[in-house]
Amino acid sequence: MIKTDAPSVQTGGLLILLVLFALFGEALPGRFGGGQTWWEPLRNTALSGAMFLGAHLVHAICFARLTRRRKGRRPVPKVALDLLRVALFAVATLASLSLFFRQDLSGILTGSGLVLAVLGFAIRNVVADTFSGLALGLEAPFRIGDWVAIDGLAQGRVQEIGWRSTRLITRDSTHVILPNSQISRQRITNYSAPRPEYRDHAELTLPATLPVAQAKALITQALAGAETIASGKRPEVQVAQFAPHGITYRVKYWVPQHDREMACRNEVFSRIDAALRENGVSLKPLADVPV
Repeated sequence: MIKTDAPSVQTGGLLILLVLFALFGEALPGRFGGGQTWWEPLRNTALSGAMFLGAHLVHAICFARLTRRRKGRRPVPKVALDLLRVALFAVATLASLSLFFRQDLSGILTGSGLVLAVLGFAIRNVVADTFSGLALGLEAPFRIGDWVAIDGLAQGRVQEIGWRSTRLITRDSTHVILPNSQISRQRITNYSAPRPEYRDHAELTLPATLPVAQAKALITQALAGAETIASGKRPEVQVAQFAPHGITYRVKYWVPQHDREMACRNEVFSRIDAALRENGVSLKPLADVPV
C-alpha cells in the first residue's frame, strides 16, 4: 500500500483538472467570445503544466517507494533519484517546446544536441566528475557512514557523496574532498561492507626454542579477556613462517568497526607483550633475523 501525503494528493488533483481542461475545454471560446484565437495557447499551457506536474508526481512516488528502507536491502542511491528527476523534467521541457513552437521532437533534439556538444567540451572535466559520481551512486561501492580506503588518495568515513566530489572525514577529523573522477580510477576498500566487523591480523616472531603449541596457547590465553575486539569470535593463531632463527606467528582477530582498529591493535600487542614478559619469553631481536 502506497502512503500519499497532502501535497501529492493536491498535485494529482491539479494534474487531473489540467488534463480535463485541455481535452474538454474547447467549447469555452464559444461561450466567452473571442473565437479560437486564445484557445490553442491556453490549451498548450495547460498541457505543459500537466506534463511538469506529472513529472513531479512520478518522481515523488518513486522517491517515496525507492528510498524506503527494507530489511536486507539498501535504499536506491540519491544520485539515481536525482538523475530520474532530471530525465523526467527534461522530457517535459522538450515536449512543451514541441507544443509551443509546433516542431517535432527530432528537430528540437538536433538543435539542443549541438549546443550540448559545445558546452560539454568546454566543461569536460566537470562532466567527467559528474558521470563518475553517477557511476559511484549506481554501483554503490560505499555509502554515507562507511569507512573506506581509496588507494593513493585518502582513508576515512564517507560524509557526503555528491555529483562532482565525495567528502571523507579521517581519523584525525580532517575533511578530505576528492573528485569523483579520481575515485573511480582507484581501488576502493570498504571496511563497512558487507558488515561493519572484519578480521585484521598482527605478526610477531618468537624464539624457535619455544614450542609452537605452547606459543599458541600463551597468545590465545592472553587475548581471552580482550575488550576491544569483537565479542563471540575467538582470535586465531597461525604459523606464518618457520625458520631456525625464529618462528613467525600471525594472530588474527576481529575488529568490531574500522574506527576501533587502532584500539584493537594496541590491546592485542599490549596483552601479548604482558603475557610474554610474565612467562620470560622475549621477541627475537631484529639483528638476529637474516635479511
